[in-house]
Amino acid sequence: MSRIRGKDTVPELYVRRLVHAMGYRYRLHRRDLPGTPDLVFAGRRKVIFMHGCFWHLHDDPNCKLARMPSSNQDYWKPKLERNRARDRENQRKLEALGWQVLVIWECQTRQKDPEPLRRQVSVFLESPSTP
Repeated sequence: MSRIRGKDTVPELYVRRLVHAMGYRYRLHRRDLPGTPDLVFAGRRKVIFMHGCFWHLHDDPNCKLARMPSSNQDYWKPKLERNRARDRENQRKLEALGWQVLVIWECQTRQKDPEPLRRQVSVFLESPSTP
């Protein structure tokens, strides 16, 4: 597990290229914010998290990447549940600080057509910020 990266993953780089090509500029991995968001749009007070479907327990029934391992479930189930609980807590803290949060799942970056993801990001970034 030491080889599992927390940043600069293939899905994250895909989203970064997509967002940059759309004309948006951002900061990466601001450590002063809860959860160290992957993309931070400070002027808009919005953040984007890239979640791996396995590591963050994506609960979409159509996602083929989010499966509980069949071996050693006594280890994996609590570990992955803690990840999910930590994600919820970080999102709650960010929202309490006045930030809006978008979570993009790994499986969304593997679609053949990038247009739905592009639309989702555009709607999120262009929507008015809540005070």
